[in-house]
Amino acid sequence: MEKAISLGASREAPIKAMHGLEKLESIRNSILVVTCSGSMGQNEAEKLGFSTKIILDVEGEKTTEEHTRKAAAKMVEEEVDLLLFVGGDGTARDIYKAVGDKLVVLGVPAGVKIHSPVYANTPEKAGELALMYLKGENVVVKEEEVVDLDEEAFRNDIVSTTLYGYLKVPYESNFIQNPKAPTPLSEEMTQMTIALDVVDRMEEGTYYVIGPGSTTRAIMTTLGLSYTLLGVDIVLDKKVIKLDASEEEILSYIKGSKSKLIITPTGGQGYLLGRGNQQLSKEVLKHIGKENIIVISVNGKLIDLRGKPLIIYTGDKELDYSLRGYYRVIVGYEQEIMYRVETYY
Repeated sequence: MEKAISLGASREAPIKAMHGLEKLESIRNSILVVTCSGSMGQNEAEKLGFSTKIILDVEGEKTTEEHTRKAAAKMVEEEVDLLLFVGGDGTARDIYKAVGDKLVVLGVPAGVKIHSPVYANTPEKAGELALMYLKGENVVVKEEEVVDLDEEAFRNDIVSTTLYGYLKVPYESNFIQNPKAPTPLSEEMTQMTIALDVVDRMEEGTYYVIGPGSTTRAIMTTLGLSYTLLGVDIVLDKKVIKLDASEEEILSYIKGSKSKLIITPTGGQGYLLGRGNQQLSKEVLKHIGKENIIVISVNGKLIDLRGKPLIIYTGDKELDYSLRGYYRVIVGYEQEIMYRVETYY
């Protein structure tokens, strides 16, 4: 079976790509590197003796975001087995825009900003993990988050990151950023047990505001409802009231009505509110109230934090302080743990 690997480009991509590809030399004669011309993959692959197929001709040495997106889209057409890309969070965003959930991908870290857990810890670890995956070893494929930091806000000492989507990556502890300890059930099965618990607890006449994420998505799937993976959905009596609701739409339903919020942590830093769920504004949170916030999470996300608290950062210091404390986190069917939530202040 043809094995195909694609390389994107960034300033340090050539060197880092070489470090990663060197780990694949043991299967060099049994794989085909599907890549772009010149400095966007061809040079590095052929220096190491790999057979290549050029699917995008890049003129000169300067490459752009558009080249990355075009190349990734062509990888979908080629139905490659693994898309290996080099860069930082911006590159991961480009790959997500072009690929979505159509391919298994793995990031080789070369950028300055790397918050997305779609990257291996080092280029060498990326190569080792790619080798395991391409050899058909028992490597689990998981959905991991594509996030990026707001640089302008960061310069003003404000940590503001955005969730852009999810990519399917081969996962093995100690290889991927923010490694997770193994759990008895697969992550997908754990999400389903959490969803069953939440559905069984749902109360009639209560608006459920369901935040973004793959864990909350399992609730909608269990109910047999449509959903928006990155948006906020509203459910009443186990029926969809509004998909991808804006702040104003959420407020129009919950004002004067009984409501609950279901959220899950996003990203390796453990954000609970303030990243990837901006529709859940200060006004929305004040109307719902701390006592009506339901937190759900697979154990792996909490284990990743190694005792660090979940984070709330809405920009409203008084509100954030009021939302601090210990929450019951649903981690399975009729399984809860107490976990601390803090702010950045």
